[in-house]
Amino acid sequence: MTGSLISLLSIAMGIIAANIMGLMFKHYSFGVTGNTLIGVFGSILVIKTFGRLGFNAWYIIQNGDFSCSLLAINLVISSLGGCLGLVVAKIVYQKLNNS
Repeated sequence: MTGSLISLLSIAMGIIAANIMGLMFKHYSFGVTGNTLIGVFGSILVIKTFGRLGFNAWYIIQNGDFSCSLLAINLVISSLGGCLGLVVAKIVYQKLNNS
């Protein structure tokens, strides 16, 4: 598995998590397109911010060795990033519309 494929998997996980959260909690939904965009940017932001802790794509395949546990952590953090992005976007949306 290459680093690019791992990055694409983590972004896809953020998209899926944001869309599922939008389906489960209608209050946080921005529609499929909005949830998808928020899932992409939320997962990228969280992985880029906290990936230096050792679970980004390049640490997963370091020295030609594949670490399944780091991949699992990456996918979980990416899905949390998609959900967190959805919550933050809803908070910002509400703050801008109250003015």
